[in-house]
Amino acid sequence: MQNKLRIIGGDWRSRQIAFDDADGLRPTPARVRETLFNWLHVDIIGSRCLDLYAGSGALSFEAASRGAKAVVQVEQNPLVCRNLKANADKLGATQIKIIQTDAFRYLAGNAEMFDVVFIDPPFALNLTAQSCHWLEDKGWLSPQAKIYVESASHVPLEGLPGNWQLLKSKVAGEVAYQLFQRQPTD
Repeated sequence: MQNKLRIIGGDWRSRQIAFDDADGLRPTPARVRETLFNWLHVDIIGSRCLDLYAGSGALSFEAASRGAKAVVQVEQNPLVCRNLKANADKLGATQIKIIQTDAFRYLAGNAEMFDVVFIDPPFALNLTAQSCHWLEDKGWLSPQAKIYVESASHVPLEGLPGNWQLLKSKVAGEVAYQLFQRQPTD
């Protein structure tokens, strides 16, 4: 079944992107995206963004629409990657690069620094803390990077890197979402 969602702001405001149902795929709801991008509005323009579990691409397409200079979407599922590519082509999103691989295989590669990272893995897989540590420990984050983490609201978010400062936090139904800022370590 094909689903659609609207981009909320920026160059592609009101444009739709399509995605198919896939295991663990839950696009970030519009009201959560709107809140997140209100939090990030000054940080997105000219930034390098990583969408580590891209899924529908809702977060990364929104970031590109709002002025991100470069966006990398990492997604393991081949069908989902085809949808991401079709949406990027439809929007003329030349700043988006789609990489079909496992998130940890990607993070084991040569690190490049990102200013904004979206971490929204399938909740049942319990990958959040490990993903965050790999980002921090393997050099994927710029010194003042902002990291958005989406998780199940009924599960405490624990075990994140100690140098990440919580900036904002909210709950919408079964989803908890937080924005952190990396504090450089000496």
